[in-house]
Amino acid sequence: MNAGALVIITVMTVATMGSSCKQEAKGPINQNLPTTTMRLGAEQFTLEVADEDKEREVGLMNRRSMPANSGMIFVFPQESRLSFYMKNTLIPLDILYLDADGDVVDIRQMQPLDLTSVPSRAPAKYAIELNLGTAARLGLKPGDHLEIPRDAASTDR
Repeated sequence: MNAGALVIITVMTVATMGSSCKQEAKGPINQNLPTTTMRLGAEQFTLEVADEDKEREVGLMNRRSMPANSGMIFVFPQESRLSFYMKNTLIPLDILYLDADGDVVDIRQMQPLDLTSVPSRAPAKYAIELNLGTAARLGLKPGDHLEIPRDAASTDR
């Protein structure tokens, strides 16, 4: 094989690898999820509702940003120890774990692309993901009670 052919094969290989990486980076994005509004601290937030298995699995993956007063609420059929990780999640997040009554049982900070599983310290029925630092800015802490909107309180649509 001559040097010219080797260069062409190398360029084609790199180009193919680059395009497959770009395609994977796009990956699944939850689109057209229902939204609800929810008061967190003194502010109103628009939360996407992930209440089905596939929606919860994809979550906020592959998004490059999220508006300041936005987030996602994950609704589970029953209370249990929940655990999240940041596979393909590109933005740093706060995660609030809430029990079935809407009481905050845990607040954790999550870093982009970290595959470390971050469990709730107590059983939870809901998880709310917000931009990193939002929980502290709002003064939220474990033990606080948040009113879960009716349209997000159940996994029945």
